[in-house]
Amino acid sequence: MSSCGPKMRMDPVLHRDKKPSWIKVRLPSNPVFWSTKSLITDLKLVTVCEEAQCPNRWECWSQGTATFMIAGEKCTRACGFCAVKTARPDALEADEPQRVAEATQRLNLRHVVITAVARDDLRDGGAEHFKQTIEAVRAANPSIIIEVLVPDFNDRDWALQMVMDARPHIFNHNIETVERLTPLVRSRAQYQRSLSVLKKAKAMVDGKIATKSGIMLGLGERRDEILRAMDDLREHDVTVLTLGQYLRPTPKHLPVVEYIEPATFDEYREIALQKGFRHVASGPLVRSSYHAADFRPELDVIEAIEADVRATKGLEVGPEHLRLPKLKSGLVRDLS
Repeated sequence: MSSCGPKMRMDPVLHRDKKPSWIKVRLPSNPVFWSTKSLITDLKLVTVCEEAQCPNRWECWSQGTATFMIAGEKCTRACGFCAVKTARPDALEADEPQRVAEATQRLNLRHVVITAVARDDLRDGGAEHFKQTIEAVRAANPSIIIEVLVPDFNDRDWALQMVMDARPHIFNHNIETVERLTPLVRSRAQYQRSLSVLKKAKAMVDGKIATKSGIMLGLGERRDEILRAMDDLREHDVTVLTLGQYLRPTPKHLPVVEYIEPATFDEYREIALQKGFRHVASGPLVRSSYHAADFRPELDVIEAIEADVRATKGLEVGPEHLRLPKLKSGLVRDLS
């Protein structure tokens, strides 16, 4: 490694087969897990749960939930932490949005998370495919909460606008790590660009969306850098935060520099809430989509999105949809 840029100090003791006692993953025993897996296989869908080797996939699938990864399973970037394969992507599948919609319907989901690999080979980065999937899911499940976990689209505003025009309820884009470590951890991504994408996404819909981001701990970040990242996210109008332990997928990936104790995760959660985050999930096995349905956007956000969707479809908004103010006594004249 060159003498410039961020460095990691590794403790060889960390790289052992036995992880700390608090890193525990339960193997599947619930039959719902196998029915979910069968459904995903049947519809030829890809989940980030499997591709990213998420430690919670047993738990989530046993509850009948999954995070769908659209646009293929081959990523154009090679991030040092991610288990998703890097290769030349295949062509987009035109029927994939409908297959995802059918899966959400058959699983009877209240909340769906839709993510994708980075598709730098496409001019729009896959934005149109996101839009089509959101629209298909909403058509099949009008009352479902739709969360998207998106790449940065290379900061192309017009591509980002395509996703926002589809009006997801929650917009998630992970900064993944602190600013100093970003060049080492994230392939082709930029810390400030990710912050900008989060803020612009919210501005594009006049604030009527919940924005969310996540940070992995254990890559060599300092406490002050974590707190600075929290402040940066709040300054860019992010209200939902996830904090989890980085776990090395393979020996070819970045090493774990430190295993963070559960009590420290609890402390960071309290700090984040004090800084103004509305919802914080913080723990060793927390990932971006972990218990995603535990968070629900504000009612005014949901109502604004529904109104915009009706208007886009040309549906008339009748009096029953309007919250009219009550007239004060004495202001109405008797005209008889």
